[in-house]
Amino acid sequence: MQWKELKARLLEAGSARLTGEPADRFIAKSTAGPGAGGKGSIFFAMGSHRVKLALNPTSSIEIAHRGNGTAQLYFEGQLIMGRLLEPGFHCPDQAFITVTGSCIFRCRYCTVPNLGGRRKSIEEIVGMVDSVRDRIHAISVTSGVLTTIEDEEAYVLAVVKRLTSFDLPIGVSIYPTENTPDRLRELGVAEVKFNLEAATPGLFEKVCPGLDYDRIWKTLDRSVDLFGRGRVFSNVIIGLGETDEELEACIRKMISHGVIPVLRPLNPVAEFMGKPRPSAERLTKFFALQTEALTKAGLDAKQALTMCTNCAGCDLVPGRDE
Repeated sequence: MQWKELKARLLEAGSARLTGEPADRFIAKSTAGPGAGGKGSIFFAMGSHRVKLALNPTSSIEIAHRGNGTAQLYFEGQLIMGRLLEPGFHCPDQAFITVTGSCIFRCRYCTVPNLGGRRKSIEEIVGMVDSVRDRIHAISVTSGVLTTIEDEEAYVLAVVKRLTSFDLPIGVSIYPTENTPDRLRELGVAEVKFNLEAATPGLFEKVCPGLDYDRIWKTLDRSVDLFGRGRVFSNVIIGLGETDEELEACIRKMISHGVIPVLRPLNPVAEFMGKPRPSAERLTKFFALQTEALTKAGLDAKQALTMCTNCAGCDLVPGRDE
């Protein structure tokens, strides 16, 4: 079985049960994104490939830790040798830090508003990065919204200003104001990710009430002007109810604007609890479409320095998962 087929099927399942030797240092905890508030996740790797799976003691997929990161994946009657990756924060090779672990907005697919997380102090964040400095090559920053979008931006800018002292590429993904791209660029941020989340404005309005789809598009276009083609990213969740035609149109539009889509399989939590994850066949179909469209546009996802596209744990990434 080719890696991309295996990964698509693992992403369709979304979880694994972890057995064998103690593996605490390999378990990643999330306070934002698809795994926020869960029991943790593990990164299983084969060579340069990796996949992130949520821990679930009832999963039909087993990953047995044999010690020192050596692991065996038992999947559909197959035994596949690999290893567990040790996270920096949230993912391997990066300090991917959530500044504020709560949010005033209530996107229907997101658990963060129900978690009541706190805002980390700047000194705490600097200490977190310093504690893993010897095993990371990038810093990524994301955040909920504690009070207002403007206040969150100001706080994240103060965080980023302090983190520049580490002399590592920094990626930032927050809900933007009109001037967020310019302010981040002035601080020397390498890449940005502003998330459309849904394939159409109508679907976005239903799943992210109170947020502005058009503003995100304007911010993405301004970001491409400032950061360059291929240094701007945006999540599109697969499985919110979009048609294949709508998803294809969104992907092609993003790429034509110089934005690299992050095709994120739905994690059925919050108001989407009980909904199916997207099938391996659908994930593979749009991976192929994205790969072809990026190539034609002269964009290369594997050149990403930070954030989700550099990690490539949760999604199929062209150039990384061939």
